[in-house]
Amino acid sequence: MSTRARKLTELPDEEMEKLLALVAGADSVELKLTLPDEDHRSTAVALEVDPLEAEIRQVFFFDTPDLALNRAGVVARARRVQGRGDDSVVKLRPVVPDELPQDLRRSPNLVVEVDAMPGGYVCSASLKGKLGRTDVKDAVAGKRKIRKLFSKEQRAFFAAHAPAGLELDGLSILGPITVLKLKLVPEGFDRKLVGELWLYPDGSRIIELSTKCPPPDMLRVAVEARLFLTKKGVDLEGEQQTKTRTALEFFSKQLAPT
Repeated sequence: MSTRARKLTELPDEEMEKLLALVAGADSVELKLTLPDEDHRSTAVALEVDPLEAEIRQVFFFDTPDLALNRAGVVARARRVQGRGDDSVVKLRPVVPDELPQDLRRSPNLVVEVDAMPGGYVCSASLKGKLGRTDVKDAVAGKRKIRKLFSKEQRAFFAAHAPAGLELDGLSILGPITVLKLKLVPEGFDRKLVGELWLYPDGSRIIELSTKCPPPDMLRVAVEARLFLTKKGVDLEGEQQTKTRTALEFFSKQLAPT
C-alpha cells in the first residue's frame, strides 16, 4: 500500500485538528519519508551515508496467512539485533491516547507515538519487551513457543485486541526481513536522522528516513526537515510505502494456498 505525498502543513483544517489532538496525548512523534527507488543512491551520496556503520537487524512478524491480526489493527513482531539482545513488541493502531486504560498508559514498557509521513499519519500504542540473544532464533526454529517471546503484560494486551480465537502460538511466522539501520547527524541539520533499508526476499527494498521529536516540536521539526532534505535534492513528492504492510503482504502471498 502506498500514499501520495502531501506536506504535513497542507492537511485540511479538520485533519490538522485531529492530528494535533493525537499529538497532544502522545509520548513522541516520528516523522517519516520513504524514498523512490531511483533516488536511493543519490540520497545516500547527498547525506554522506557510510554503509559500514549500519546495524544489522532481522525482523519477524506473526499473523495468520490472511492477515487477520493486521486487519484488526494489531501487529506482533520480534526482532534480532546485531550485538544486542532480541526484542518483541505488540502494537495497536490506530489509537486515541486519551482512550487507553490508565494502568496500561502508566506502564514503562508502553510508548504512544504518532507516525507522520507525507500524505498521512497514524497514532499507535507499542508495548515492548526485552529478550535474550537467541530467543527469537530458537522460536523461529521451533525450539521455543511463540508466546514465550512476549511478556505476560504483552500477552494480555494481545488478548484484549486480537480477534477472538487467535492465539499467539497459532500464528504463522512471516519473515525474516533483513534490515540495515543507520543513525547519522548530517552536516547542516542539527537533529539525528535514522535511515533504514528493508531488504525483501524478492529483491525489492524500501529506504525510509526518519527523525523523532517531542510532540510540541512536530510542526517546526517537520518544516526544518523538509527544507534540509529539499536542499539536498531528496524527492519529497513520491508515493509513500509502509515497511510493515509491505512485509506482511509479501509473506501472506507466500503462505497462500496455490
